[in-house]
Amino acid sequence: MTIQSPLPAMGSGEIFLTEGGTETEIMYRHGFELPEFCMLPLLDNPKAVSAMRDVFSQQLDVAAEFGLSFLLTGLDYRASPDWGAKLGYSSSGLAEANLAAISFLRDVAKGYKSQIPRLLIGGILGPRGDAYSLNQEITAESAEDYHAVQLETLKRADVDFVCAATFNNIPEAVGALRAAERIGVPLSVSLTLDSSCRLKSGPTLGEAIVEIDRQAAQAAPEFYMVNCSHPLEYEPALENREWIKRLRGVRPNASKMEKLALCKLGHIEDGDPVELGAQLRTLSDRYPHMDIFGGCCGTGHAHLREIAKALLPG
Repeated sequence: MTIQSPLPAMGSGEIFLTEGGTETEIMYRHGFELPEFCMLPLLDNPKAVSAMRDVFSQQLDVAAEFGLSFLLTGLDYRASPDWGAKLGYSSSGLAEANLAAISFLRDVAKGYKSQIPRLLIGGILGPRGDAYSLNQEITAESAEDYHAVQLETLKRADVDFVCAATFNNIPEAVGALRAAERIGVPLSVSLTLDSSCRLKSGPTLGEAIVEIDRQAAQAAPEFYMVNCSHPLEYEPALENREWIKRLRGVRPNASKMEKLALCKLGHIEDGDPVELGAQLRTLSDRYPHMDIFGGCCGTGHAHLREIAKALLPG
């Protein structure tokens, strides 16, 4: 296993929120374009920086209001070499942008240190290809080399944790974990399921978790999550088997729409925040060891507030 993050053990009773769908919020509620769905270029735009600060502050306000801990990430999903090259970054320029993204999060978090029980800063490792494609050409070996680049930068940034988010195939997850273990970065894996309630590459959620653990061996992640999937997509995949104990939380999409259709809308679909909160409360009741809850596409502070209200006793 890679070095452990500062998170407590699962089942400690401490609940963590994490951010909502920052990209969709910035694009559709604040009107900023995201080339290649990348937040990094916005760090050079003062108006965008102000909007991003507002978005994150509103989400942290929810954690402070309800006395919940928070895992803060959100700008570096596309901060890996292939995506950086598409955006015109040199290798050194991409590293500097990634470091600036983590520095921005730390600056936003400063005012909340005394208000939030545990506030941790993390990096996001996005997939090498499109999260909704098969990416069958990616091997564990190529993924290890590829993701080591961003992981080395996040190691320099001294993040508390890293999450490999929206991964949909086993070899890429295994390679990223091997790189993280070698570099010494605590890496969790967040898988995404499609309307078939499976990974795009075919395996069920349980099959993927078991196989990644087996292939990664000593580099297996501290825990798993699911993101960018509505409860309609991930609920049928949950089973009362041993592997479920490795699943620590979820970051669902707001809308029940199929993901590819959702991407083509050109506007935000925020679903029903109250219903989403109730669905996550039901999940928490069924699997009490799960303690990380946030949102993905279409979600924001309104969803986090309903999630927090639903999760707390009473």
